[in-house]
Amino acid sequence: MARRKRSEPKWIEVPEFDSPEGVIEPGQDYHDLGKGFPDAPVPRAPGDAIVHRADLDDLTGINPLMDWVSEGDIVIVKMSEILHRELELRVAVDKIQRFVEGDMSGEVVRLGERRLLLLPPTFASGIAS
Repeated sequence: MARRKRSEPKWIEVPEFDSPEGVIEPGQDYHDLGKGFPDAPVPRAPGDAIVHRADLDDLTGINPLMDWVSEGDIVIVKMSEILHRELELRVAVDKIQRFVEGDMSGEVVRLGERRLLLLPPTFASGIAS
């Protein structure tokens, strides 16, 4: 059976995971330690990766994203604030994509309408192009 090549990205719907700041309920599956401990030391062993969650409000937020990917970490970027500024959005996505895919040989995956998943070269999405 011949496999058809996709003409557009595969869409993965991701529900919102915003919760009241600093509130951790018993049995809660997701804990945002970044709000309670923004500069917590995280011990890392070889091969470990951190999953960072970030909101990209403007172009000034791109450098930390690139730093995390270059350190081998996974980044989920929410782009709600920049989404309606077309030129700035295009510049941001182009810069991120050139760095992650071009310079790092990683992967950029679009998650739903407002998020990007940035994968360093040590990870793969498993989504065939």
